[in-house]
Amino acid sequence: MKNTDVKKMQPEALAQFGKRAREDGDQIEQTELTADSETSPTRTDPEIKQRAATKVLREGVFQRDEGAKEEIAKLPDRITKSHKR
Repeated sequence: MKNTDVKKMQPEALAQFGKRAREDGDQIEQTELTADSETSPTRTDPEIKQRAATKVLREGVFQRDEGAKEEIAKLPDRITKSHKR
């Protein structure tokens, strides 16, 4: 993703929340409305997201294991990705 593309995007909520939680200071003056390198959207294959969502919903309806945990594990972890160690 190009740096200029990031400036046009809105930040992902969970990534922005994680970034804010790691910042020092008592009060944040204004929430950023554009993404930066730390809060830019994580590209994910829609097929993987759809499979995971379907399995989660099926588990809720049928009350049995449909393999949702395995599908969810294939999705990127946005908080871990945004956290710089």
